[in-house]
Amino acid sequence: MEDCIFCKIVRGEIPAEKVYEDDNFIGILDANPKVEGHTLIIPKKHFKTLLDMPNSLGNEMTEGVKKISLKLIEDGKAEGFNLVANNFEVAGQIVPHVHFHIIPRKKGDGLKILA
Repeated sequence: MEDCIFCKIVRGEIPAEKVYEDDNFIGILDANPKVEGHTLIIPKKHFKTLLDMPNSLGNEMTEGVKKISLKLIEDGKAEGFNLVANNFEVAGQIVPHVHFHIIPRKKGDGLKILA
């Protein structure tokens, strides 16, 4: 989509700190992080929600999540992580382009995540 902020980031029209890239996904640091290292994994192709993304991309996305999360742990930014995806506005989705938040966690960080 022409006006989608994530599509513009993928095309290089808007700067973002990229921490991961493969054929179909990028990982960028969140512009408004909950904690240091808060990363988004975003498909390069526009899909509004997870329901629109083809199942065939699931394994590749999971590999990206694992690589980003392991790097956060190795770099001492996390002891664990939450993986969060908001789908549709009623569930808190702000940008209508499917994306997953990888939120680094450390013991005693006090961060509350809806479970």
